Amino acid sequence: MIPLVRRIAAVCALGAALAACGAPRTSQHPAPSPVHPSAHPSASPSAATPAPTLARGPGGLTPVFTKGPNRGKTVALTFDADMTADQGPRAAAGQRFDNPGLIDTLRELNVPATVFMTGRWADEYPEEAQDIGRDPLFEVANHSYSHYSFTGSCYGLPVLPEKRMRSDVERAFTAIRKAGVPRPMPYFRFPGGCYDESALRAISPLGVTAIQWDVVSGDAFSSDADAIVRQVEEGVRPGSVVVMHCTRSAAPATEQAIRAIVPDLRKQGYRFVKVSQMIEASAGRR
Repeated sequence: MIPLVRRIAAVCALGAALAACGAPRTSQHPAPSPVHPSAHPSASPSAATPAPTLARGPGGLTPVFTKGPNRGKTVALTFDADMTADQGPRAAAGQRFDNPGLIDTLRELNVPATVFMTGRWADEYPEEAQDIGRDPLFEVANHSYSHYSFTGSCYGLPVLPEKRMRSDVERAFTAIRKAGVPRPMPYFRFPGGCYDESALRAISPLGVTAIQWDVVSGDAFSSDADAIVRQVEEGVRPGSVVVMHCTRSAAPATEQAIRAIVPDLRKQGYRFVKVSQMIEASAGRR
């Protein structure tokens, strides 16, 4: 039985707009199950080559992926596009929850990446969502609709009732597709990285794989790009999944940090991949 994972171990002061900045506590999770194609069209709307996912865990629980294999020097950069359901007035007043400069920098450096997008973000920035989702350099995955907590306590986020968890994830997929993303991936990142067995059970019918991480970038609410660079480079190991943010107002130094992280890791022999590629490699598929 997958144990309860109530919160991320790292301590950071996060508000309701952004909560995924701590290191997930994922010890004692069972080893990743063999990869199998998703058979759930609600999670992956395309009839093209199915995205690799993990098999369900014990009791049919949603599987959890934290890092890839340690063979080969690959690393997956992931970016959370956070926005809560009630932040529309702040966006209307000029606060920016997007970061087009970061996306341009990833393109300039030719870095594949996975963007975990809230449905509210896709509603607010449909043209940017479509632009990211139609670029083969990137893949778009689900980060809930409202960025509310899927557990009873998660960095002060409003709590989503268990009976609404599945519909919240489905609503996010609908918003992402409506924005013009042709193939959102069947991956889900819990807001704040906070989940428990009830949450894993609630979203299991969707056939998604929950994506955590093993490296915290520390970019949330940080204006110190050098500190972000140090934290990422000291934490990365072969197969690492790095959590960062695509939210200009709440992670203002991310783009600058990426301009240092990417060439530094490449000099060390690392190759950047998407989460889907890392999951595929975990099963020995190439």
